[in-house]
Amino acid sequence: MKYFCLLLFLFTIVILPQKANMDIQSIINNVKSKYAPDKRVAVFNVEGKLENKTVELTGETNKIEARNELISSIPQDFKIKDKIILLPSKELGDKVYGVINLSVANIRSKPGDPEEMATQGLLGYPVRILKAKGGWCLIQTPDNYIGWVDDDGIELMTQNKINDWCNSKKIIYTNTYGTTYSNSDVNSLPVSDIVKGNILQFIEVTGDFTKVKYPDGRIAYIPSSFVQDYDKWVSSRNLTSENVVSTGKTFLGIPYLWGGTSLKGVDCSGFTKTVYYLNGLILPRDASQQVFAGDEIDTKNGFDNLKPGDLLFFGTKAKGTTKERVTHVAMYIGNSEFIHSSGRVRINSLDKNKDNFSSYRFNGFIRAKRMINAKDNSLLKPVGNLFNNF
Repeated sequence: MKYFCLLLFLFTIVILPQKANMDIQSIINNVKSKYAPDKRVAVFNVEGKLENKTVELTGETNKIEARNELISSIPQDFKIKDKIILLPSKELGDKVYGVINLSVANIRSKPGDPEEMATQGLLGYPVRILKAKGGWCLIQTPDNYIGWVDDDGIELMTQNKINDWCNSKKIIYTNTYGTTYSNSDVNSLPVSDIVKGNILQFIEVTGDFTKVKYPDGRIAYIPSSFVQDYDKWVSSRNLTSENVVSTGKTFLGIPYLWGGTSLKGVDCSGFTKTVYYLNGLILPRDASQQVFAGDEIDTKNGFDNLKPGDLLFFGTKAKGTTKERVTHVAMYIGNSEFIHSSGRVRINSLDKNKDNFSSYRFNGFIRAKRMINAKDNSLLKPVGNLFNNF
């Protein structure tokens, strides 16, 4: 009998800590699923270690409410060692904001030039700085997307500096591509390239040129016919089917670029995002995020309910235990045709009788969503909000 009790005692010693560890991990997972289910828009890399009724929490997050709920969710009879690093990192000092300083800044999934490009940021965009590492900064863009950018691609700013930038009089570049010049003369030295959607601080009009300032203080001149007052541009956005289709067609032939969201190259969701941005609406970044925005359209009996400007989502449909997987997005332009970035920005058809019919996309169609005048606009932001949260 005493041997049985001894075995039971040893079994309890081994098993109970494992169960407690599992419980701690379950608490962490629950908090993560609530506050940071998508690592593309929130940081919550937290681990818990249990030893002798003490829980040691390590890792980092930019969600202070998640950290607080995690701590309050741990039973009170446990001692807590909170070693969670809250972002922005204290090592940044007061420079926890920034502005994109290149015509197009490449934002990567990890720090390093060889790493996957996740998205891009346009000149003049304000961003939040979360931490720095070896010449790279982890940033969060206005659409909440998180990634790493070479610190040469942004100008770090304090709260006062970012306020000055956001509240200053600005212009937006409206031509497809161009150059900014060191003087009010197209034969003067270039300052940089520039693409549609870039934003710079307005200084003054000089003859046929507009004098502007970059986030890092560089001065340049742009032909005034290619710029528009930013506030007037925002107020002139008219989000209609005709306008988004017209804008989309200006991208025809632009090459596909994984992570691209600019006139220099676009992936499928970068294309739809940029087209809508230029018409006054900020969409979520990726196709698998965009599919949750807007209002769903009934396509059970075909495509008759579609309107130009609707987004079409493609991928693998749910089957058995296999979950649905959205891998591609396109924009419907009417007459059974859609425009999308696939190899290059092109037009294909859902009509089997058309020469540009795509059986691959037709067979992979999952659903359609409407962004224009959507009743469910919780994931959609007007472009006028670009500078409001800083």
